[in-house]
Amino acid sequence: MNASPDSAKPPLGELIGRLSALHQKRIDLGLERMHRLLERLGHPESKLPPVIHIAGTNGKGSTLAYLRATLEAAGLRVHAYTSPYLVRINECFRLGRPGGGVLVGDDELCAALEEVERVNAGEPATVFELKTAAAFHLFAQNPADVVLLEVGLGGRLDSTNVVDTPAATVITPVSMDHTDFLGDTLTSIAGEKAAIIKRGVPVISAEQAGEAMAVIEAQARRMRAPLFAANESWHVNVEHGRLVYSDDRGLMDLAAPRLFGRHQFDNAGLAIATLRAIPTFKVNQAAFEAGIVGAEWPARMQRITSGELLSWGPRGSEIWLDGGHNAEGGRVAAAALGDLEERVSRPLVVIAGMMANKDAQGFLANFAGLTRHIIAVPIPDTENAMPADRLADAARCLGMRVEPAPGIEAALRALSKLAYEVPPRILITGSLYLAGHVLGINGTPPA
Repeated sequence: MNASPDSAKPPLGELIGRLSALHQKRIDLGLERMHRLLERLGHPESKLPPVIHIAGTNGKGSTLAYLRATLEAAGLRVHAYTSPYLVRINECFRLGRPGGGVLVGDDELCAALEEVERVNAGEPATVFELKTAAAFHLFAQNPADVVLLEVGLGGRLDSTNVVDTPAATVITPVSMDHTDFLGDTLTSIAGEKAAIIKRGVPVISAEQAGEAMAVIEAQARRMRAPLFAANESWHVNVEHGRLVYSDDRGLMDLAAPRLFGRHQFDNAGLAIATLRAIPTFKVNQAAFEAGIVGAEWPARMQRITSGELLSWGPRGSEIWLDGGHNAEGGRVAAAALGDLEERVSRPLVVIAGMMANKDAQGFLANFAGLTRHIIAVPIPDTENAMPADRLADAARCLGMRVEPAPGIEAALRALSKLAYEVPPRILITGSLYLAGHVLGINGTPPA
């Protein structure tokens, strides 16, 4: 789930290119190669500070962002490993520092990847496995207080699932996605996610559909893992625009998250519940508030306020970017747009680009009641991207007015030629690959 290796500059890009050639498949779930790599590296995964392991379908990155911002506000040094990256591979590796973490530099990342390449000795391994091993190697070499570890795909056979005794495991909302790898039922997908639960380790779960929750509860019982589930062990509500969190230890009235959308209150609540479930972490209300207000996560209902895109689109328009790419991701983005419409009404245009293995109709259906204007675009330089014509056909099946465009700039310039009484609200969405491309051409990559 990464952008093309060409997005990294030489010599890092050349190194990623070499590593990409070691396995004929981009995704090949399994742990044997990972265990081999870690053994040859001297088992860095056993030399880490306390680990919080995060799985789920949607909201993993945002939840991790709240965790990181809150822990840093509490004065802790936080390593974080995330995927996919949007523009540069460095985004996957954040090293904890006093006063706040930093993305790993090219030289340090090259050194870690070259060490992994050396011990791998040319044997088959996926890029995700190799860079996950590099993350453990980097984190073991740099002192920190906490590691935040995001699952790449699934959980049971994901390369991150090699830490035997994390401090906590977290499961964000589970929904249908990656059915070609995880199974075609919610029960099977939840089983893959719940397999990160470890014996006796607290597991904190977001609100889930009934069949997914049943799987998580069964696995927690099997592993004798204390389960802290939303709406049972803890609650989060929106009252007068503020986040109100409550559990058996009391109530906190906190400012709203900076990240936009009702779902971000839920993600923030999940992060709070996680830190309150780990007895060794002492986080006060001031740190929780600072973390919720300060957390940033690019391409999740992100308002574009500077860069090239503003000069291409209609004057005075709003441009939003969201990397949602499945039906549930579309639902929460559409809900956020509904909230915006209630505040300030504007005509909505959705510019969408998706991967070929995604349910385009299920994703776009969420916007059918909000707009009839869809512009379908290809995702440049991305293997297995959905052709714009096929995406347009999916929109037409929903009765939506749709037109293809050769790219983001062409789509925005076409909109700028239309006569709007009120400047439109434009959402660019459908894929994190597209979101990364947009941030790149806009000149605003994640920092």
